[in-house]
Amino acid sequence: MKTARRLPVELRGRPFTIAEARDAGVPAKRLRHGSLTSLGRGIRTERATAQLPLSARVRPFIEVNERCAASHFTAAELLALPGRLRKERTDMHHIIRPEGAAHLDRPHVIVHRMKLYEDEVTTVDGIPVTTPERTWLDMAELLSVDELVAMGDSCVRVPRPDLESRDMPLCGLADLQRMIDRHKGKRGLRKAKEAIQLIRVGSDSPQETLLRLAIVRAGLPEPELNVPIIDDDGLRHHEPDLSFRKYRIGVEYEGEHHGEEGQIVRDIARSEKYDALGWTEVRVSKRHMLNDAQSAVAKIRRALVQAGWRKGH
Repeated sequence: MKTARRLPVELRGRPFTIAEARDAGVPAKRLRHGSLTSLGRGIRTERATAQLPLSARVRPFIEVNERCAASHFTAAELLALPGRLRKERTDMHHIIRPEGAAHLDRPHVIVHRMKLYEDEVTTVDGIPVTTPERTWLDMAELLSVDELVAMGDSCVRVPRPDLESRDMPLCGLADLQRMIDRHKGKRGLRKAKEAIQLIRVGSDSPQETLLRLAIVRAGLPEPELNVPIIDDDGLRHHEPDLSFRKYRIGVEYEGEHHGEEGQIVRDIARSEKYDALGWTEVRVSKRHMLNDAQSAVAKIRRALVQAGWRKGH
C-alpha cells in the first residue's frame, strides 16, 4: 500500500468529520486510504481513540448530527457527575436525538429519541451536552435510587473555591424539581421523585452520600454533612464528612489518598483535634461500605449508643 500523505496537524491523533477534513484541504482520495478507520458515516480517525479524552471522542458524532447533544452516561462523565457504581463501556456514546431531528443510526452511538428543550442544553469543551439537571432526570431510568441521590447530591453541592474551578453549584434542587414537573410520563420519573426527597446539600463524594443513606435506612439519626465543629468558645474547627453534633461524633470517610504520607500526618493531627475537643471520631474506609455499609453503620451505631443515643428517643 502506498504511504499515505500526512494529515494536517489539527486532524492528527483524534476522530474528525469528513467536513472538517475537506475544510482543512484533505482530498477525497486520502479519506479513502486504508490508514484511516471509519467510525461511521462521515467520521474518520487515524488511530485508536480509547485513550483520548471523552470530549475528543464524542465531538465528531455530535458535529455530524445537528440539534443532537451528548446525554445520559456520556453527559454525566463530561459534567464530572457520578453515574453507576460500576463502570460503563467507554466505546459507546449516548446522544439525544430530539423529536423532529434527522435520523441517527451509527456505530459507537446509543441514540435516545426524546423531547429536548433549548434550555436543557449546555456546552462542555464546545460540545452540546444536556444540562446537569436534565442529565440527572435522564439517568433516572438507568440508575438505582441510591445512585440517583448520589448524582443529585453532586449537582447541588457547594464547591470549595480554593480547590475547584467554580464557586457555584451545578444546579439547585429547584432545577431538579423543574425537570420532574416538565417531563410528565418520562421513564424513571417515579425513581426521580423518590430520589429528590433524599438529596442533601453538603456531600463531597458519592461514598459520603451512600453512607448517609445507609445510616438513615438503619434507623439511626440523619447526620449533618461537612458542617464545622464549633467549640465552647465559638471557634470554628475542621468539618467532619458526616457529624452528629448532639452526640459530639464525627464520621470521616477515608478514600485511597488517605494512605499517602502527607495525608497520614494530617489524619493524625485531625484525630488529636477530635480528642482535644471532646468529640469521638469514627473512621470509615472502602472495606466498611460492603453490603449497604453494614460494617460502617455498626461502628456508627456503637459510637451513638456510647454517647447516649437510644432508638426512639
